[in-house]
Amino acid sequence: MMKRRDAISQIALLLGGAFTAPTLMAMDVRNGKSSIVAADFTLSDVQRKIVSAVAEHILPRTSTPGAIDAGVPSFIEMMLQDCYKKPEHYSFLKGANDLIKADFLGQSAAGQVAMLKLLESNTKDLMKNFSQKKIKVGDNIDKDTLEGANGVPFWRLMKELTLLGYYTSEKGVEASFIYEQTPGKYELITDMKPTQKSFMY
Repeated sequence: MMKRRDAISQIALLLGGAFTAPTLMAMDVRNGKSSIVAADFTLSDVQRKIVSAVAEHILPRTSTPGAIDAGVPSFIEMMLQDCYKKPEHYSFLKGANDLIKADFLGQSAAGQVAMLKLLESNTKDLMKNFSQKKIKVGDNIDKDTLEGANGVPFWRLMKELTLLGYYTSEKGVEASFIYEQTPGKYELITDMKPTQKSFMY
């Protein structure tokens, strides 16, 4: 059976092949490969509701469990508290507070989706600047300076941590994969149906 640690190393493929550097560092912390001093980071009750609502929009409950069913909101808070540094704490809290000010929770489901689409569009521009800063700095400088003072944007962190939490949870794996304990010969599947699960050996 695939272990949680092995699954984490493959989740980047779900985001187009790359996590941001702070998330890669956070995964190293959870895997025991590096350490970080736990910071004073907590979410308020309203911020937790924002995180839950946004995570559920990213991975909603359908015929399979959603992000809330898989415990993703508490996973996100735990990861941010234990494995991320202050720039990401700042950017995440700012993003959550911006949604509170915009009355995100008071919107209809369609209104919330429209707000998240706008946030997605704005984040693409922020990530372009984020990437350019990394390229200009080069490889021989510490990662705190490399990432800058503002941290990874809220929406990008939400997407990364929602996918990471869901696809490394028991419910997420059970909903997305078929476990074959004794596989036969290797056969390339090229005609998978949209609702067909992938295989895990």
